[in-house]
Amino acid sequence: MSLHQFEADTGKILDIVIHSLYSNKEIFLRELVSNSSDAIDKLRYLSATDKKLSDLADNFAITISVNKKAKQLVISDNGIGMSEEDLTQSLGTIARSGTKSFLEAMSAAKSDEKNKDVSLIGQFGVGFYSAFMVADKVELLTKKAGTNDAFLWSSDGKTGYEIEASEKAEHGTVITLHLKKDAKDYLDQMRLGHVIKTYADHISYPVNFLDGDEVSQLNSGSALWTRSKSDISQDEYNAFFSDMGAGFGEPLLTLHNVSEGAVNFTNLLCIPQMRPYDLFDPARKPKVKLYINRVFITEDCDAFIPAWLRFVRGVIDTSDIDLNVSRELLQHNKTLDRIGKAIVRRILSELKKMHDKKPEDYDALWSQFGIVLKEGMYEDSDNREKLLAISRFASSTQEGMTGLAGYVERMKDGQDAIYYLSSESRSQAELSPHLEGFKARGLEVLYFTDPVDEFWLPLIGEFEGKSFVSITKGQVDIDQFAKETDSEEPTDTPDVEALLSSMKETLGAAVADIRISKTLTDSPACLVADEGGMDLQMQRLMKAHDPNFQDQPRILEVNPNHDLVKSLNKLVQDGAEPEVVSDASFMMFEQSLILEGKPPQDVAAFSQRMTRLMTRGLKL
Repeated sequence: MSLHQFEADTGKILDIVIHSLYSNKEIFLRELVSNSSDAIDKLRYLSATDKKLSDLADNFAITISVNKKAKQLVISDNGIGMSEEDLTQSLGTIARSGTKSFLEAMSAAKSDEKNKDVSLIGQFGVGFYSAFMVADKVELLTKKAGTNDAFLWSSDGKTGYEIEASEKAEHGTVITLHLKKDAKDYLDQMRLGHVIKTYADHISYPVNFLDGDEVSQLNSGSALWTRSKSDISQDEYNAFFSDMGAGFGEPLLTLHNVSEGAVNFTNLLCIPQMRPYDLFDPARKPKVKLYINRVFITEDCDAFIPAWLRFVRGVIDTSDIDLNVSRELLQHNKTLDRIGKAIVRRILSELKKMHDKKPEDYDALWSQFGIVLKEGMYEDSDNREKLLAISRFASSTQEGMTGLAGYVERMKDGQDAIYYLSSESRSQAELSPHLEGFKARGLEVLYFTDPVDEFWLPLIGEFEGKSFVSITKGQVDIDQFAKETDSEEPTDTPDVEALLSSMKETLGAAVADIRISKTLTDSPACLVADEGGMDLQMQRLMKAHDPNFQDQPRILEVNPNHDLVKSLNKLVQDGAEPEVVSDASFMMFEQSLILEGKPPQDVAAFSQRMTRLMTRGLKL
């Protein structure tokens, strides 16, 4: 017998599962039955490719039985089984990467009464551990197919677990749950049948209840995607969605199609209402399962679902691929490539329908997955235009989100550019002084707030013949558009060349240049990038990627009609108070940095200058 301690993260997750998810405890049965189904899938696949296991691929089933006197619930299967090493790796550790996300999701779930019973377990790979919500001891007897050794794993779910050699006649796994006092309802056949019908009815193997010599099947025993859509209720689709670990509640969109022709396949795909916890995992792996003639092959295959659709969950089943094909060859399979292209076209077609006919639903989808769909505009040249047509953006003139087609329809006569502002957030963008001239002229500006915008924009460049123009790069000429404001226009622009020369000398290398602004109306100054330079957002991305990256100096644009600028200009012309001109020049520059969300380059010096200027002002 060998004794093992749970790793630290496993202990944390176990405590959360047992105490914080207790209101949703019936999910444990779905998870254990799902694990049994996966074990049978693995053996079924291996038996088709390994002659030594071919005799074992028969009469697959999952069996549930109870011992009411001993308060034991038993779930068994004749799947692949586990070795001692499998037990240690699978039942002793939970991936650390999921712990933080699990804790965050738990916190969110607790504050949301509507979704109090959110099915978090299946989303974080802790399915087996859910057994401890209803059991104070769990025993797992297992024998791996093709081997002679059996092992017994046991734990109280608190300190650790034991593994000892045992005996078992057949391959597979038997899980015995010693139920807690308040979980005795799971010894009732009707209660168990209701849970199985709710959460695991679509599992393609029989889930049987064994009562003495009497056997009764609890599920329908057919893969949901193989049935006709007219025979499937929405509740069944929802249960499938939940059992796939795609999320909780109802899916936002369900796609169930049978394709016959050049390639034959069936797809049952779901788009959740909320982001999966691993949406931004660096691996960016899609989670669509591939079946060949109802035999599970893999979900680790990105040949047919691109990374920018990784939020889609479900299954694809085809008969056009040889079951014996290796997983490596799947990556280069032309049939799979054709299926993948057809699937992507179908998903984009459904998204376009939702975009056009149900804009509120689509905006809800975009708020969750828009940032990922934008990755497709950078990575997928074949679908770039389709994705651009269904993209949504915040706008300076629209309360909600808007599409590019709507923007083009609202463009002013003579406007040949789509104006945009890159920023970290909408709220940050709305504070930008760069908007002033555009607002005064009623020109709409789109807010590009996702980091990926900086990558797809250079590849696309335009929409319906209208080029994208950043209002924070170069000199954007909007003088052709009349101002819509009622304020009195300045009759002429003051000559501030002497002030600009003084500011250049003061600020030195901190700025690339200083010039008169053509867009400012209310603010004294703002920073812009040169025509070929980097937007502030791109500089942030570069610094996040490389901490040693040095920001490029930018151009300080000055509003010659602002009272502050006029006053400073007079001091320069009179040769008076050079220290005040110097302090104010730095303050205008650093104020421009702050409005963009960046701190002053020297906080102490900034504070000293501000104190000097305030003291001078109070003395006047």
